[in-house]
Amino acid sequence: MRSIHVSAAVIVNRAGELLLVRKAGTTAFMQPGGKPEPGESAAETLARELLEELGIRVAPDELESLGSFTAAAANEPGFLVVADVFAADIGAQQPVVAAEIEELRWVGRAEAERLDIAPLARENFLPA
Repeated sequence: MRSIHVSAAVIVNRAGELLLVRKAGTTAFMQPGGKPEPGESAAETLARELLEELGIRVAPDELESLGSFTAAAANEPGFLVVADVFAADIGAQQPVVAAEIEELRWVGRAEAERLDIAPLARENFLPA
């Protein structure tokens, strides 16, 4: 199976909810992040994507690596997504919709049952 490499964030608020986003023209909510530009490290990719998509500033060296995870790609049938995943502490920053993001939500386990959530987030990072 073909794969797509991305960097993705695990951002949890004080209520224990996971931040998920939905890109324009799609139905699945997923973790913020995206594909690397040439020469970027995984952490640099995520720092750039968080700023572009949500207006959140996090330095690459402030991201905590959680490892590499693989799941079916939500928006590209026949592909696997291979994600370098990082925990990101955004402090008091409030994410705002920007770039290709159409919607953002803080999601707990109960709400997750009613949403189309990308396999990577659903299988690995939703709150218990």
